[in-house]
Amino acid sequence: MTQRVLIVEDEHDLINLLAINFNQAGFVTEQSQHGTHGLALALSGQFDLIILDIMLPGVDGMEICRQVRLTDQQTPIMMLTARDTETDRVMGLEIGADDYLTKPFGVRELMARVRALLRRSSLELVKEQQRNLSVGRVTIMPASHKVMMGDKAVPLTSTEFDLLYFLASHPGQVFSRAQLLDSVWGYNHLGYEHTVNSHINRLRAKLESDPGQPQYVHTVWGVGYKFEQLN
Repeated sequence: MTQRVLIVEDEHDLINLLAINFNQAGFVTEQSQHGTHGLALALSGQFDLIILDIMLPGVDGMEICRQVRLTDQQTPIMMLTARDTETDRVMGLEIGADDYLTKPFGVRELMARVRALLRRSSLELVKEQQRNLSVGRVTIMPASHKVMMGDKAVPLTSTEFDLLYFLASHPGQVFSRAQLLDSVWGYNHLGYEHTVNSHINRLRAKLESDPGQPQYVHTVWGVGYKFEQLN
């Protein structure tokens, strides 16, 4: 089935360039250059991937991402930003984006990252064959893409779920940020370790009763992260 991509970007030349490359790669695209129109399209649930510029007229990309994540945790979201500060890059990830690219970027890199997101998003048959995991009060169920904390469901995006399942599948094993990028995101580019940090922070905010004193997702300083229940 042909995959549909929504591109919300106000730069005329860039949105045309992206549309041409996606169409040549076999995707169906829809474009919007205005945030309000882009938000309506993003909320329609008709797309396999959403690409959002941050700076948009009307509603900005951050707000579009927030609104989508209120009802849709599954559709991958790629943020584009001309802002190169750490705070701005991390903010999009903190509100639910799966990945980001800083302008200017190469189209080949964008397409590779998009394919990695879509590849992970489409592995439902593989997930159905994965076993359920239970650690303490946390239960992870791949077939239904659910995580329970006791009797309470924990809403996770696809990337958050994949990151949690990967760590919980290797209890006590420490993974560097580069290893997690390669294993969960499907790529490893220098400078994108903040992607991992932000998703770890989001997992803790959703799973831990006290994210500052985590019981499950732990930092091993100078090395990376591991999943292990503290007694």
